[in-house]
Amino acid sequence: MAAVESPVAEAVPAVVVAGGVAPAAASAAAVARLPLGELLERAQGLAARGQGRDAAALYEAWVEHNPQAPHWAVACFNWGTTLSAAGDELGAEQAYRRVLARVPGFAPALLNLGHLHERRGAADEALECWREVRDLQPAPQLEHRLHALNNRARLLEQQKRLPEAEAEMRTSLELKAAQPDVIQHYVHVRQKQCAWPAAQPVGEVTEYQLLTGTSLLAMMGLSDDPALQLLAAQRFVHEKVGKPPAVPLWRQFGADRARKSPAANALPDEDARLRIGYLSGDLHTHAVGLLTAELFELHDRARFEVWAFDWTPPSAQPLRQRILRAIDRHVPLVGVDDTAAARRIAEAGIDVLVDLQGLTNGARPGILVQRPAPVQVSYLGLPGTSALPGVDWMLADRYVMPPELTRFCSERPIHLPHCYQVSDRQREVSPRETQTRARYGLPRKGEGSEGFVFCSFNNNHKFTPEMFGAWMRILAAVPGSVLWLLADNDTARANMVAAAQGAGIAPERLVFAPRVSPADYLARFTLADLVLDTFPFNAGTTASDALWMGTPIVTLSGRTYISRMAGSLLTAVGLPDLVTTSLAEYERLAVTLGRTPARVASLKRYLAEHGRTSPLFDVPATVRAIEAEFERLARAARDPRTAPAEG
Repeated sequence: MAAVESPVAEAVPAVVVAGGVAPAAASAAAVARLPLGELLERAQGLAARGQGRDAAALYEAWVEHNPQAPHWAVACFNWGTTLSAAGDELGAEQAYRRVLARVPGFAPALLNLGHLHERRGAADEALECWREVRDLQPAPQLEHRLHALNNRARLLEQQKRLPEAEAEMRTSLELKAAQPDVIQHYVHVRQKQCAWPAAQPVGEVTEYQLLTGTSLLAMMGLSDDPALQLLAAQRFVHEKVGKPPAVPLWRQFGADRARKSPAANALPDEDARLRIGYLSGDLHTHAVGLLTAELFELHDRARFEVWAFDWTPPSAQPLRQRILRAIDRHVPLVGVDDTAAARRIAEAGIDVLVDLQGLTNGARPGILVQRPAPVQVSYLGLPGTSALPGVDWMLADRYVMPPELTRFCSERPIHLPHCYQVSDRQREVSPRETQTRARYGLPRKGEGSEGFVFCSFNNNHKFTPEMFGAWMRILAAVPGSVLWLLADNDTARANMVAAAQGAGIAPERLVFAPRVSPADYLARFTLADLVLDTFPFNAGTTASDALWMGTPIVTLSGRTYISRMAGSLLTAVGLPDLVTTSLAEYERLAVTLGRTPARVASLKRYLAEHGRTSPLFDVPATVRAIEAEFERLARAARDPRTAPAEG
């Protein structure tokens, strides 16, 4: 639900025309005599030709000379929108306040004033402006009220005021059911709160609208059906992403470079190195940044030049600075529009562009659709298909991407030999002696299963009622055990406690872990006995963290890439017996392990002795495999006849 300023007052629809004259060509008196309709036509004509300041001056002259005109507020409001578009936000605010002083409750001015407040970081003031519109009596036009409700919901969600955000969305959907963007946020906000079922009917919203309005990320946590995940991706691309150009952008910039290369399949760089570009807004303390830092560091600089094109917010985070040090060429894209960003990538002569974001929050698919590089590959950020035109490949392995799944993915798989996932062996871990069960309110180990600690440190939006119900049955079958969880918000915590009580599990058997530093987070895995994975949205980074710290994990593998991630990791680390393929099997295995702590201790010994030397954590070998595939694809893009077959 992106914030969109109202372009003109709804009372007087604007008509865009080719005509219009600059204020300099007419006297103030002549401007003052213009009928409102002609004023709008002239001003919009100027704005359409990029003469926004002239359009603003035209409005200003008319507003000053016609204070008693019936539609004075319309012209003054349009003056404000024109000033805002020209970058004069102070002038725009003054214009909106003049309107409101004359016509209190003028909804378009309140809406846009709210956006001005938000852009300068005054969230409370923005929310109050939109609240005024929401509560106007008599009610404003439906479009204005929905605008206020939806922007309040969006901003409240950003502030993690999730129950309030959900309430605004419910009101909005009760007023108008056909709002796919609102439905998308409504479902995901309920997932974040563990408010089950997440896709709860509201107003006149049909089951079909709930299904087709669900975002790809939310769908990954709701359904293990690869067709539904593909549908969610395709809907987003159809509605939000532009069409690819007739001529890929890399070709427009590649002709001169190709002429400089003596061989048809030679790499076009002056020093013959392949240029790999990474595209992301998450190159900091985020799951993607946490996994990829060593990948960037281990690239063979004799053969590859590593570029980063990113819009990650600037920060002094140690991980952010480490990533920047590992990059040969950094091109920041904060504040750069998609077209200009794509041109920068094409001008850089990138051979392989790796998208680390997919369709996740903050993604910029408008860059990829322009095809700024001849080879574009999806990796890590989106464990599934994006359906994006221009992204032809996806790094995977034969476990997460079996043959039967490929028909549901627009990308072709690049199968790495062991596991799709890179990780970071340099991650900082707090001293184990600083981590005690007492510190986190966990029970002491006792006889048998007494004090056995199951845990799941996944984000709450991955929890489903079906899996949570299985966890409660596991607790019931393992006397004295507890389940250690993260609580992303108070509502999620309360809903989980209520669900546990409904299943006959005492609230004290749910132990909620506080947010801690990354180093403490890793170290405290050693306090848990067994990790219980989520389904269908498996643990990815979290599973890697647990296995790195020597804590086994029981997972359920399904039919989609995302529901097979932890299974891939367990297979590569040498523990395929911890992978199940049905909920009943998952429960049985977890209960068996919970009742036999000696077997869990044996799994921990195995991980301590062999886990970090297993193929899962042989990061240099994984990087070499990735490089070999990238080089194969880059040469194929130059001359398909000389490319070796896929490995």
